[in-house]
Amino acid sequence: MLGVVNLDKPVGPTSHDMVGLMRRLTGTRRIGHAGTLDPLASGVLPILVGAATRFSEELTGGRKRYDAVIRLGQTSASDDAEGPIIAVDAPLPSEGAISDALSAFVGTFEQRPPAFSARKVAGRTAYRAARAGEPIDLPPRTVTVESIEMLGLSPGEGWLDVRIDLRCAPGTYVRSIARDLGERMGTGAHLHALRRTEAAGLLAQDALTPDRLEALAAEGRLADAVRPVGELLPLPAVSLDSDAAWRFVHGASQPYDDGPSGRVKVLDEAGELIGVGSLADGELQPEKVVPQVQGA
Repeated sequence: MLGVVNLDKPVGPTSHDMVGLMRRLTGTRRIGHAGTLDPLASGVLPILVGAATRFSEELTGGRKRYDAVIRLGQTSASDDAEGPIIAVDAPLPSEGAISDALSAFVGTFEQRPPAFSARKVAGRTAYRAARAGEPIDLPPRTVTVESIEMLGLSPGEGWLDVRIDLRCAPGTYVRSIARDLGERMGTGAHLHALRRTEAAGLLAQDALTPDRLEALAAEGRLADAVRPVGELLPLPAVSLDSDAAWRFVHGASQPYDDGPSGRVKVLDEAGELIGVGSLADGELQPEKVVPQVQGA
């Protein structure tokens, strides 16, 4: 079995828990995922099955989209609902002020990661250090937010929930946007809820829950949930005849004049993915290949 499963991760389990589920259902250890979701987040978690794990870098690198709820009026040590939560005594802003503040996060900018993140500094993991009461001063990194649309406001006792639709490049922390919005507003804020609605070209409305995947496995139809990895790779495609495909999967460079320069996904005559290569100066060089049946 080789391909990608569009898994709808529920709130609670870790992304690693979902990898464990798919290892059990498929009977194979070679399972990965493209883009971690925190336990409190739900939504699209692309599960890579078999040799599809070779293309995790390409699948993780695409655009992400989130449906997020930012709660103003409360701060959190973890910048999300895990807490601990502390109420902030400050007037809550107007819809117009929030909209203006959110617009400042659209574009490319330097973002400070959450203290409770998986980032490492000098071999120390940030969230472990934070839990031990020794938070690490994490350096900022460049991120890109394509758009933020405010979907609605929901007030509560001393807090205000702001629901947004956010499209961003990989590596963007939605928790940091929530924290920084609260700082701009002077009210404090944290990420109250998060659902990933798009990743690796997969959409939440098409995602399968763990229960549905369990049912498919019980019916012997788990293969129905596996998407061809070649469909999802965000690279231009080139096709090779049988002789050229054989040379490619055996690691040989070869002339190829009919294609764009740069990285490409390489298909055989049947349109099946056989790997990823780089094309420059009329030469196709293999980078990653899909093991063939006889050598898998």
